[in-house]
Amino acid sequence: MARVALVTGGTRGIGAAISKALKAAGYTVAASYAGNDAAAEAFKKDTGIPVYKWDVASFDACAAGVKKVEADIGPVDVLINNAGITKDGAFHKMTVDQWNAVINTNLGSLFNMTRQVIEGMRARKFGRVINISSINGQKGQFGQVNYSAAKAGDIGFTKALALENAKGGITVNVICPGYINTEMVQAVPKDVLEKSILPQIPTNRLGEPEEIARAVVFLAADEAGAITGSTLSINGGQYMV
Repeated sequence: MARVALVTGGTRGIGAAISKALKAAGYTVAASYAGNDAAAEAFKKDTGIPVYKWDVASFDACAAGVKKVEADIGPVDVLINNAGITKDGAFHKMTVDQWNAVINTNLGSLFNMTRQVIEGMRARKFGRVINISSINGQKGQFGQVNYSAAKAGDIGFTKALALENAKGGITVNVICPGYINTEMVQAVPKDVLEKSILPQIPTNRLGEPEEIARAVVFLAADEAGAITGSTLSINGGQYMV
């Protein structure tokens, strides 16, 4: 029987690529999303992957959402915590709402989602939790104190949870993408992209969502059981740790 994978933020950008790659690898996939109904319906029609709408910043919404997914397609074996938002601004002008929204969505969601599935994974003695962080959680970024703090927190969350569950057949890993060719990056003015961003990347190109997805499929595999607590940087050499 195919393992069940749940991808948050799984209908657009990197999340959509992950959902498609997992389905192609033989997983039964569910994708959650927060607000773009049109994009979610188009994704569902294109891929046949069922979609579910809830706010990952809400513990109760995550509990209800995961319960529905598991009732529909089975217990979650693989959780991809991919959902995230940005609300950028210099810290001295940042509002508490900007701070809380990003922390709750980009970091709080890891608790909200993983808490729903970890007991089942422990009981079945198998699980894969893969968190999508960011290069900016490793190096920081001007105008993104909230985002960088949340994404750095994702890395700490990963390491501690990996330690707690290593003996139970559950691995927990984190991927830190750099600049990836998604809608968000495509919206950057071309001259800024070519003069300011690409020169920072030794490979002189953006990463592709499918490159992140291939890494997820690798880490999700049964054969990747010896890899846990690891941080995988996929950034074209922009930041090496």
